[in-house]
Amino acid sequence: MYYAPKLNKCAAATAEADEARKCVYNDFYLPAVLALNEAKLPFLVGGAYAFERFTGIERHLKDFDIFVRPEDCRRALDRLSAIGYQTELAFPHWLGKAVCGQHYIDVIFNSGNGVARVDDEWFHHAIVEDFLGVPIKLCPIEETIWSKAFVMERERYDGADVAHLLLACGKDLSWQRLLERFGPHWPLLLSHIILFGFIYPSQRSQIPQWIVDDLLNRLCEESVSPAVAKPICYGTLLSREQYLPDLELGYHDARLTPKGNMTKAETAQWTAAIGKEK
Repeated sequence: MYYAPKLNKCAAATAEADEARKCVYNDFYLPAVLALNEAKLPFLVGGAYAFERFTGIERHLKDFDIFVRPEDCRRALDRLSAIGYQTELAFPHWLGKAVCGQHYIDVIFNSGNGVARVDDEWFHHAIVEDFLGVPIKLCPIEETIWSKAFVMERERYDGADVAHLLLACGKDLSWQRLLERFGPHWPLLLSHIILFGFIYPSQRSQIPQWIVDDLLNRLCEESVSPAVAKPICYGTLLSREQYLPDLELGYHDARLTPKGNMTKAETAQWTAAIGKEK
């Protein structure tokens, strides 16, 4: 597996930042990792930590993201509570939280839009990593791209993350598996591939030609297909706030069953929390 080198920075500043981060890891996140390992609870590490390993881009680590199967979330929160974290199931359709002072762990088992549910595939293709001498597994790059591709809020847009992941790891991806992950949402994958070519015109070879051809052929076939009878808005899969006016105009919310994976109660709770999270 390809790991990007860290970007060049002032050596002294880098050493100081690394030492501070190591203290946070040791004091707050390592105990959680050890507790989950001791409980034999399967989990993956994602977020900023995994992103840095894949791309070499460092970020201030304000939290630690672990991914579990939905059926393991409650057990993970209970285990973290037992070692002193304050825990809650913040959103029953995708997210739990464990807080310790100013530091917290997100226990993730789905995506906020209900699309990227953590399943056995995440674990089957996980990447083995060392965390302060403790073996852990990172989220697969394909699932990382898949889940990040949908994040297009006004206050947070993960398209740059997708582009950096494609730049660093594009040639090593299982593109067929990534295509299968997107499923009916393949136009979103195509949009990120087109954007990648715009951002890095000299690096377009990172994307296999067959995937570009396949997606463009699908687009051509779709353009001559009959129009969808009932108006539907897929924008709610990208932003929980910006497409709410479209729902008031009568568009069906693509997050809702049977098209999506969420109930009206879950979307209502997710909408009500806009602007309230940390």
